[in-house]
Amino acid sequence: RGAFFGTTPEHQERHRLTTLTEAMADKAELVQKAKLAEQAERYDDMAAAMKAVTEEGSELNNEERNLLSVAYKNVVGARRSSWRVVSSIEQKTDSSKTPLTKEYREKIETELNDICKEVLDLLDKHLIPKATPADSKVFYLKMKGDYYRYLAEVATGDSKEAIIGSSQEAYQNALDISIKEMQPTHPIRLGLALNFSVFYYEIVNSPDKACQLAKSAFDEAIGMLDSLNSDSYKDSTLIMQLLRDNLTLWMSDAQGDGEGEGEGEAEETEQAAEKN
Repeated sequence: RGAFFGTTPEHQERHRLTTLTEAMADKAELVQKAKLAEQAERYDDMAAAMKAVTEEGSELNNEERNLLSVAYKNVVGARRSSWRVVSSIEQKTDSSKTPLTKEYREKIETELNDICKEVLDLLDKHLIPKATPADSKVFYLKMKGDYYRYLAEVATGDSKEAIIGSSQEAYQNALDISIKEMQPTHPIRLGLALNFSVFYYEIVNSPDKACQLAKSAFDEAIGMLDSLNSDSYKDSTLIMQLLRDNLTLWMSDAQGDGEGEGEGEAEETEQAAEKN
């Protein structure tokens, strides 16, 4: 009777393997869709495909991790750029036109907040709990810090302080693990130091801490350049250059040579750090 209804252990195992094979095929197809969407520069589609891959449940490999990160970086990056443009227009617009500009800025803010919360949800529910290698943990905690930082850029009022605290906590956790488990020249560790220092400079308004963190990361890495393998040499030296550029910019600001911001440099880290 058990065999008739398909409940024998053999049948259950066969069913499990069939389901597993189908799930792997579905995942492979979603990854392929994400790659296709990236080539077509349809980043919303790319993000949707990689969100589905993440929610499928298994730990992402490096390629999948990078696809997810690149997808959402572009999706959120478009809104961050739009928000800056509209905010700038809002500040310059005469009062009769301000309500329309304000309404449009708030629309972009809502989109940006929704995207960040979607990423943070994926990180907290799926990615961080399943991350086993140190580089994956650091990568995802850095990502968590980044997306809270993006929320902090547009936040106001009471919520802003809590968001800043969440960003700092994620970055600090990532930094602690990276110092203990990773070489100073590792691109992900360097990318983390770069983005964390930008957080201190732009969000916390603490140039001293920003410079201290960036200088420490640069100095430690420069002392170990000889030990770099050829695979990560280009990525590591690129991020080191960005750290140095930010330091130069921030120190000149401190001396009153004009206003600057490290954002452009920081955002370039993703391309290098995400390959590892």
